[in-house]
Amino acid sequence: MKTTLMAVLATTTLITGTAQADEIIFAHGANPGNPRTVAAEKWAELFTACTNGATTVNVAPSATMGDDAEMLTSAIAGVIQVTANSQGAMSQIVPEIGLLGLPFLFKDLPTAWAVLDGEVGDMIDARAQNAGLKVLGFWDNGVRNVSHVSKTVSAPADLTGMKIRTPPDQMTVDIFEALGASPAPLAFSELPTALQSGVFDGQENPLVNIYSSKIHEITPFITLTGHKYESTPVVVGLAWWSGLDEATQTCAVTATADAGRMQRQMVAASDADLIPTMEAEGVTFAEADKTAYQAATRSVYDKYAEQYPELVAALRDAAGL
Repeated sequence: MKTTLMAVLATTTLITGTAQADEIIFAHGANPGNPRTVAAEKWAELFTACTNGATTVNVAPSATMGDDAEMLTSAIAGVIQVTANSQGAMSQIVPEIGLLGLPFLFKDLPTAWAVLDGEVGDMIDARAQNAGLKVLGFWDNGVRNVSHVSKTVSAPADLTGMKIRTPPDQMTVDIFEALGASPAPLAFSELPTALQSGVFDGQENPLVNIYSSKIHEITPFITLTGHKYESTPVVVGLAWWSGLDEATQTCAVTATADAGRMQRQMVAASDADLIPTMEAEGVTFAEADKTAYQAATRSVYDKYAEQYPELVAALRDAAGL
């Protein structure tokens, strides 16, 4: 796969970001079976059909083109054109997107989607364009839960001193520091090896990511903490985007929305479907004391309300808090 992609890079004119080529690259970090993978393939199908075959899409899954941060850099540089990326990695470029991960912000997924599809999403897109990226829309990365190699963590005290992997996202680090854990960021592609070698006691992810990456086989104790929400921003390099005609731009936005509706529903259905499946494969589940977790992470709101007072207030209002 990587050889094929590099051959594409050698022949495409898109590296300049100034013209539309016959073939573009849509890169992401998810493995086969993940809703992000399914949606990326659907996006390619829809976009190719919409452009009447004038532009086709080479989908590069499983971090073939680098981790999320590297893919964002590649999109800005015009090395790839599209990426279904992560909220954590993008927060390093657009810090405001990290506010979507405030602990226990959204009561359910439809609420999160409504917020992202409104003014908040437009605000994040405007900030992204200042950094050389264009947001086509927001897919879903679900509500996150904690998995551990040897125990459940129903109470915040159970996390004390826990070595937990987080994405490269300051919000997540802040949440687990407030809970008394010892968090450290690491690229998702490196997580299984780090867990197996004992670098971490556990990690946090949506169930669908835990299952599709077989992390439940290494950390078979999962606590349904639901501590934060994460989106999957679908972004393109602004230079490439600016070189497209209006009809092709419309095809890209429409493909993102249509594939996104399917992807969001897959994520929404995944928890209920996966719990019995994972239990049958040896996973032990536990419920978290949400009231205690919310109380323990209140200081995270204080920090970001001081840093982004208007945005945090607007988010809380939009989320109905």
